[in-house]
Amino acid sequence: MMRLSDTVKHLLIINVIVFIGTMALGNNLLYDWLALHFPKNEAFQPWQILTHMFMHGGVTHLFLNMFALWMFGTPVEQVLGSKRFMFIYFSAGLGAVALQMGEYYLRFTPIFNDLLASGMSETSILQMLSTNSVPDSIGATQLNGLREIFPIYNVSMVGASGCIMGLLAAFGMMNPNAELMLIFLPIPVKAKYFIPGVITLEIVMGFMGQSIFGDTQIAHFAHVGGALTGFIIMWYWKKNQFNQNRWY
Repeated sequence: MMRLSDTVKHLLIINVIVFIGTMALGNNLLYDWLALHFPKNEAFQPWQILTHMFMHGGVTHLFLNMFALWMFGTPVEQVLGSKRFMFIYFSAGLGAVALQMGEYYLRFTPIFNDLLASGMSETSILQMLSTNSVPDSIGATQLNGLREIFPIYNVSMVGASGCIMGLLAAFGMMNPNAELMLIFLPIPVKAKYFIPGVITLEIVMGFMGQSIFGDTQIAHFAHVGGALTGFIIMWYWKKNQFNQNRWY
């Protein structure tokens, strides 16, 4: 069994402790405080950009992410060292936030502006989105617009998936011929084909708004953002052979 590297071990412990703490407190108190909300939502706080990376939506979500962190994070840390590992881990998490929130805003903003143009005030729109309650005077077009942006306004992102996708990209660039396989498709595929395939699948599912697991709440573009960030960082470091323009 592959030995845990130090930073990976610490991240595993922190994620498990936060998950247990969230379950112990109940009533979603810690979840609402630390999960990442849409910036226009009054529940949004700046620290959530980082804290959501240590939150998980359930035991299965936690297990899959921590298993992937151990599997891909340990060999990446062993090659890059703890400092570069931490840089790529959190950078991928931030890249995930940037792309996913960017996609949300691309869908949210035009509809929000149309609602403003129809005569509704920003305060009333946000209040309706927050309370999920609309007056009878709302027209059909306005109601449809509110329904479209309601899930975005009330979204809450949790999980280390964006960080993990960055590590997956890094692992693939360091070990292009390593054979990987999906749990539900036990056929070995080389990393140089497997990882681009996974990213392509995430992009397709993101545009379709669906998932092969049936969960429409999966932030597919966050996964893509994390993977692309990991790839760009590794490409830059490989190009400079880790000897020039170091970040530390």
